Amino acid sequence: MKIVSESFTVSSSGKRPVFHSVTERVGDIVRKSGVKSGICVVYSRHTTCAVMIEEDSMDTAYSGRTYLQQDLTDVFETLIPTCRKEGQYMHPGPRLTAFAAEHGEDKPGTLNTDAHLRSSIMGRSETIPVDDGKLDLGEFGHIYFVDFDHTRARERRVNVRILGE
Repeated sequence: MKIVSESFTVSSSGKRPVFHSVTERVGDIVRKSGVKSGICVVYSRHTTCAVMIEEDSMDTAYSGRTYLQQDLTDVFETLIPTCRKEGQYMHPGPRLTAFAAEHGEDKPGTLNTDAHLRSSIMGRSETIPVDDGKLDLGEFGHIYFVDFDHTRARERRVNVRILGE
């Protein structure tokens, strides 16, 4: 069995959420791997990010997001409102706030509880079959890396692992 691991970065603006279409880059990694039959796992180590498979809605809302992305954003805003002030959520507590300060993060940088909760619900990985050297996403499937964090702009790492023959 062949195992290939590769990663690449995407840039998030610090606005929430940011949907990065990574289908093409992941497909390139699969093709380059030479694996004809197996699985491809796309995952995030970042606890405020998620990986999802969805169709491309094609139409774009005023926010710049596709309609499906905007709908998801709106649903999450209802279920898990954006963290706007200290004390809105129990997290971050005083111990985490002190730990973050020791590591150079200011208090506003810790007010991302909504991003952690949204990521937990969405999941931080997707597993896609590889058939005949290509991702089996169906006719309309696209892979999105979603950064729910809003505290600052940053680079995020998208991890890809391919297993197969």
